[in-house]
Amino acid sequence: MAFTVVSFHAHPDDEALLTGGTLARCAAEGHRVVIVTATDGSAGLTDERRHPRSALGATRLQELEDAAAALGAHRVVSLGYEDGRFSDVPLDEAADALAAVLREENADVLTTYDRAGGYGHPDHVRVHHVGAAAAERAGAPVVLEATVDRTLLMRATRLMRVLPGSLRVSPQAFATSFSARSEITHRVDVRPYLGAKRAALVAHNSQTTGARRRTVGYLSALPPAVSRSVLGHEWFVERGRRASDTMLDDLFASLR
Repeated sequence: MAFTVVSFHAHPDDEALLTGGTLARCAAEGHRVVIVTATDGSAGLTDERRHPRSALGATRLQELEDAAAALGAHRVVSLGYEDGRFSDVPLDEAADALAAVLREENADVLTTYDRAGGYGHPDHVRVHHVGAAAAERAGAPVVLEATVDRTLLMRATRLMRVLPGSLRVSPQAFATSFSARSEITHRVDVRPYLGAKRAALVAHNSQTTGARRRTVGYLSALPPAVSRSVLGHEWFVERGRRASDTMLDDLFASLR
């Protein structure tokens, strides 16, 4: 049976970082995949020589289209809110806008972010709250909050610190970020789809170049063996489902 997944994100590139493998897997298995971004990412870091600030929003939306194609997504929607100010948008307004997409698509599954907004970015926290409200308005049956296993993230951060040219971040920076393993309901195996995920990461070229290269740049450049370890699984917390010792590898378990 085919299902429809709407994946809601704050900025272009978030979809590849947090859910790229899962969306590629869903599309490959015959499900409809729709990506919704709240903003155009125009406040993101940029190399002004290659990606002028004045055109960054349009550039990043085009990169999102390219990334979505790499993942096999069927539709991309931008809600058009200002990057860095999405947290200021009235909850009802944003929830109604997302709910309209959910109704159009007759969505079976909505992905958002965990209650921490991952690492606490205000726009990401807003995605969590807007997603929950929109799902209730539209009657979306399943809400899955994209997250990362905090324990594994801290371990991976230690590994990346010893790789040449890698991100220098203290593991303790993530001590309260994302989700504890005891809260996570789904651990999705995306290793067969890492090629698509990497292609989606690379598509966000404006975020992989320049002196202040962001996480997407480091992850897209990982050696294959390290990539399988760091990026080979994606995690979710399903609203209303109690976590168990055995995490689910089926995004649609509650619908079957």
